[in-house]
Amino acid sequence: MEIIKTDIEGALILKPSVFSDARGYFYESYNHQKLAHQGFDARFVQDNESLSSKGVLRGLHFQLPPFAQGKLVRVVQGSVYDVAVDLRKNSPTYGKWTAIELSGTNKLIFWIPPGFAHGFQSLEDGTIFSYKCTNFYDKASEASLLWNDADLDIPWPIAEALLAEKDMQAGLFRDFVSPF
Repeated sequence: MEIIKTDIEGALILKPSVFSDARGYFYESYNHQKLAHQGFDARFVQDNESLSSKGVLRGLHFQLPPFAQGKLVRVVQGSVYDVAVDLRKNSPTYGKWTAIELSGTNKLIFWIPPGFAHGFQSLEDGTIFSYKCTNFYDKASEASLLWNDADLDIPWPIAEALLAEKDMQAGLFRDFVSPF
């Protein structure tokens, strides 16, 4: 598996080796030993999966310390525009974001470390999004930033986003005091 750095320190793209033939394909979506040999040594405690229609936007979510989570995200079927926002106050890229298209076709995997907000928008009906977390979900530690915050200026691909009520009422980045 190839590890590719993004423009934000810590956020990584993992490109697996995919073996295809007339029967279909096979690839390892995660192998702790192989990744640890390349310096990626995250430990995961929880797996999650969601199904989304085209235009559904989930995020920008994060967990506050001590329940901060790193997420290893991928798309099983369909495609998403996936975004990570750096919330680490001492980072040179604090308040900056990076994005990647993940799909069942390209099989790319995105590592979002603890201290980042994360969100994605489904680009197709029937998109299945799967992710591993480094910490357990804790409802009291749940937080989010407004998906269309002008200060973040994220160019979501589908203007008419389908959102949960909590995502419509998320906080603004300018009011956020980072605990990271």
